[in-house]
Amino acid sequence: MFKTKSYTPIQITVLVILRFLIGWHILYEGLAKFFNPDWSSYGFLSESKWILSGFSEWILSDPDILNVADFLNIWGLIAIGLALILGIFVRFASVAGAVLLLVYYMTNPPLIGMEYSLPAEGSYLVVNKTLIEAAALFVLAVFPAHSMIGLQALFSRSGNG
Repeated sequence: MFKTKSYTPIQITVLVILRFLIGWHILYEGLAKFFNPDWSSYGFLSESKWILSGFSEWILSDPDILNVADFLNIWGLIAIGLALILGIFVRFASVAGAVLLLVYYMTNPPLIGMEYSLPAEGSYLVVNKTLIEAAALFVLAVFPAHSMIGLQALFSRSGNG
């Protein structure tokens, strides 16, 4: 579908760097949660005040559901981060990561009149790093970031050789 030959080396480099940086951040978030035995999404979900507040309440209503959500969150972050860093299943990982980040955003968005007891990284109005990173993942999904530098590119080239 896309040919990397139509992109300049700087364009390819920038897409690969973007893929790697987002992958690193997402992998780090997953590993930080994995290695913290006390981590739970309970605090984040209990702050939900927007579109997904009912879904958050449902997750919080049952400790088993919360445990499943925490497990899926941790391993989803780790898998998405590794896929982006290693350059495998990049389109799928990009879309999955963007959807996950949009779920985070819609759970606790930086909208006027919404105050949270958990500290925010800064004072935002509508746009925050979560939304920006989700948009960047959609960029990676629509550009051929999967065919540029990574295991998937290596395997597809070795199959054609």
